[in-house]
Amino acid sequence: MNKKIIQTAFIKSLPILCSYIFVGMAYGLMMNEAGFTWWHTILISFLIYTGAFQFVLIPFLQTGTPLVTVCLSALLINSRQLFYSLTFVDEFNAMGKKKLYMIHTLTDETFAINCTLSDENKKDIMFWIAFLSRCYWMTGGLLGSVIGNLIPWNLEGIDFCMSALFIIILMDQCQNIENKKIAGIGLIVGLVCLLIFGANQFMLPSLILISCWMVFRSWSKA
Repeated sequence: MNKKIIQTAFIKSLPILCSYIFVGMAYGLMMNEAGFTWWHTILISFLIYTGAFQFVLIPFLQTGTPLVTVCLSALLINSRQLFYSLTFVDEFNAMGKKKLYMIHTLTDETFAINCTLSDENKKDIMFWIAFLSRCYWMTGGLLGSVIGNLIPWNLEGIDFCMSALFIIILMDQCQNIENKKIAGIGLIVGLVCLLIFGANQFMLPSLILISCWMVFRSWSKA
């Protein structure tokens, strides 16, 4: 059973593998060019594990940015993930000692994949997806640090693989959607916030508005 669960988790996480290896290598290469060693890359990826902020952290470390600024930046950049956990409150609470690990390793990509799961062993598969995805990211960073600078690669545009990953996941979600009304409202809210707040700031207000609407909708039905 464990072998089957791990196999299922690996298959489900293949899109994350393709994305994390290449983006992780880009991160490792940037860390190497900034003067940090391979173990710095591994240590930061292990302790922080948030791709977007890890890229931002590189110039912070180079310039000696105050810790308060670093912490506030991390909170703002990753605040959207506070809402992700609400989707899996019941699953995480039922996972016992694994709960804190699941919260720490919940990323955009693992959240999207977890939303597609309907297996009876969902919680175990979620754990292995989280574990494997973290291994993918750390492996990519290590490869970038050790051999990335030895190969004359042009890394321009490599970060688009993250966008491609989300496009594929979105297509899969659209094929399996049950309540098109809720999805439509979410799309409209996202587009309105995009127009109002811009591409760099729309995610958090969109999540807040959608979450408030979902809470109100649940209360009105109670």
